[in-house]
Amino acid sequence: MSESPDSPPVFRTEAVTRVYRTGAVDVWALRGVDLTLAEGELVVLLGASGSGKSTLVNILGGLDLATSGRVFFRGQDLSRASDRELTAYRRDHVGFVFQFYNLVPSLTARENVALVTEIARRPMPAEEALARVGLAHRMDHFPAELSGGEQQRVAIARAIAKQPDVLLCDEPTGALDSATGVQVLEALYEVNRDLGTATVLITHNAAIQRIAHRVIVLADGKVVRDERNAARVLPAEVSW
Repeated sequence: MSESPDSPPVFRTEAVTRVYRTGAVDVWALRGVDLTLAEGELVVLLGASGSGKSTLVNILGGLDLATSGRVFFRGQDLSRASDRELTAYRRDHVGFVFQFYNLVPSLTARENVALVTEIARRPMPAEEALARVGLAHRMDHFPAELSGGEQQRVAIARAIAKQPDVLLCDEPTGALDSATGVQVLEALYEVNRDLGTATVLITHNAAIQRIAHRVIVLADGKVVRDERNAARVLPAEVSW
């Protein structure tokens, strides 16, 4: 499944700012961000450290709140949601993948994924989720028995097992070498293509932007470029 330019937006933000107070100093992480994310779209967020990428994704995911402006998820105004509503939103609609895998060492890959399926509204079986990321043969291995790339793919399986509407990925290949990173990108690419999960992928690696439907570049808390790729490439074709 792929997005259409006419698809209704999953996310829409209006003039979003985020200001952190450090002592007597205001630090502006975001400065009036307007954007949309369509159904089934894979968007790459690029920008230097401190440009606001992670802050924006945390706000989209309901992990942080905007200082001003509004954030809509399918018409729901997240900027006015209660803590309880945000908890339900994260649980029911959002899958997170971070740079570090955050797996439980004493649980197998299957058991790590099953932690999410126990609380999801419409879970995918852990076995199916692991098979989708190419780990059907490693389900009963513990994290210490898996490579870094395999552990990250378990984390992706855990995120998709609750069949989220949105997958938010913060530097998912940042701790991996290029060959392993490609395997992780392939898993994300295929989840987006096959399940139609709207996906936002933060990266410092500009080459990765070629796999996206759309590329958004942030600098100093502002969107400085937002453009659609005329042609996409497969993750295996990315030059690292």
